[in-house]
Amino acid sequence: MSELVRINKFLSERGICSRRAADKLLEQGRITIDGEKPLMGTKIGPHNEIRVDGKLVGHTQKEFTYLAFNKPIGIVCTTDTKREKDNIIDYISYPERIFPIGRLDKPSEGLILLTSDGDIVNKILRASNGHEKEYIVTVDRPITEKFLRGMAGGVPILDTVTKKCEIEQISKFVFRIILTQGLNRQIRRMCEYFDYNVTKLKRIRVMNIKLDIPVGHYRTLRPQELEDLMKAVEHSTKTFRPRTK
Repeated sequence: MSELVRINKFLSERGICSRRAADKLLEQGRITIDGEKPLMGTKIGPHNEIRVDGKLVGHTQKEFTYLAFNKPIGIVCTTDTKREKDNIIDYISYPERIFPIGRLDKPSEGLILLTSDGDIVNKILRASNGHEKEYIVTVDRPITEKFLRGMAGGVPILDTVTKKCEIEQISKFVFRIILTQGLNRQIRRMCEYFDYNVTKLKRIRVMNIKLDIPVGHYRTLRPQELEDLMKAVEHSTKTFRPRTK
């Protein structure tokens, strides 16, 4: 590192946490620079000593980890291993610090990406970047053309209207939907607006990454997948906005 960088960027580039999480650590007084607690936005150079909870953080940028995981129902997408016993981090038990890119709620299953790269977390989660996520959804009563048109055209939930989306009926109770935003429990809320309840929700794709592993298993991203992913987020605005489906 030859130039000054913000402390949150430094920590995310070393796989410690996301930028947003680094800001929280700073607010909590858990970060020190040369033995002093810094202000928000403080920049550091190569000769500064950085510690998080008293543990020294090296200046050498590490190789990042990128995983695709088929999350089972009942697992919670949180890094808070103390408060949530059924958390994704303990379930995977990966030998280095990683964190999920976005969320799938506890009753949902399917593809979620995990990484030690804080910057890519921010880029992918930025809703305005329009990155696609694809789901297979089962509901509790027969799907109608009116329901499909309503879902595709935008649904008023959470004091906004959802973006237009692609939706296709697969069977009497099952449809496929592609979203480019990530409002809280978005699909479930959209269905509820039309008096449908989701009985099963499975994410099968995130951008160019497709679900191709058994439930409860993970794999590293393939070189071509990672290359295409990096190209897709190259010009993304890096703002962290965690959401849940």
